Amino acid sequence: MRTFHCSCGNKLYFENSICLSCHREVGWCPVCEGIHAMEPNGAGGYQCTNPECRAKVVKCYNYATYNICNRMVEDRQHLCDYCKLTETIPDLSVDDNLTKWYKLEVAKRRLLYLLDRIGLPYGSKDEQFELPLSFDFKGDVDPSSLSWMGIGEGEKVYTGHANGKITINIKEADSVEREKLRVQMNETQRTLIGHFRHEIGHYYWQLLVQGKDEEAYKKIFGDHENPSYSDALDQYYKNGPKENWQKSYISAYATMHPWEDFAETWGTYLDMVAVLDTADNAELLQTPGDDLENAQLDEMLQRYTDLSLKVNEVNRALGLPDLLPETFSETVADKLRYIHRLIKKHRGPDM
Repeated sequence: MRTFHCSCGNKLYFENSICLSCHREVGWCPVCEGIHAMEPNGAGGYQCTNPECRAKVVKCYNYATYNICNRMVEDRQHLCDYCKLTETIPDLSVDDNLTKWYKLEVAKRRLLYLLDRIGLPYGSKDEQFELPLSFDFKGDVDPSSLSWMGIGEGEKVYTGHANGKITINIKEADSVEREKLRVQMNETQRTLIGHFRHEIGHYYWQLLVQGKDEEAYKKIFGDHENPSYSDALDQYYKNGPKENWQKSYISAYATMHPWEDFAETWGTYLDMVAVLDTADNAELLQTPGDDLENAQLDEMLQRYTDLSLKVNEVNRALGLPDLLPETFSETVADKLRYIHRLIKKHRGPDM
């Protein structure tokens, strides 16, 4: 993740909507593709202050109305290209749901920014994309809350992916509830961005692998048709993960079924790319890496290992859990190589 600079010289970050030094409004300019100070033009719009841009823009509707976005748009469109992909938002009449929605949109923007950076294809229904991508952010519905309407059934919202639709239960945006689930599931980490990167792995399996590269995929991850997903799910929650799973899998949950193995490995690949991109921008490593388009996986793995040794020591000094895995087994590295090749194969023509 890159950082940017306000016209006053202060550093700006991806989530900024205001400069904390000069208090100018800032936003993501769709023309020069960066976070910059936005100068009111006196007609309800703004002008990007990047001297190489100076584009005339307005705030995304969700920025202007709810302040849960920080992207600008051209020609008074209602929503930015990222916000258009959210089809269902939380019930804003419920206390704290606006805050949860903001956190979900921040994580979603980071996901989509990374997809754009590495050139992965995605699109909406309006664009008639092959597998339209969309998001639903919903909470569980308690049956008792519906009784006054004569309705007795509630709704349990499951975080997951189905045919291009990624659904996130909004309780994942509650840090207390998310930590309870992390402990319950015996997970090392459980984050909003982690959910998005995992579920987009299922999306890209359907878009890039299903019916296109399944034989090569099966050689690395196994047969997703035998056992069935439902049988594998029952087996996993009955007996737990496979023994010595660390030798062949990125996580315990990855042992459940080849689809989950792919999604967990995909999410880890995106973690690695995002961390290395951020480390290079912040000059945390002595030698900068190749750009994202030309990087070789073995080099990425080595640099990731070098960085993990350093940041983990910092965490240990504070009594915190390790931040990054120190090493990957060769079997896991082979799975990451498959995903690396798959992404390089399907990058857009401009990458």
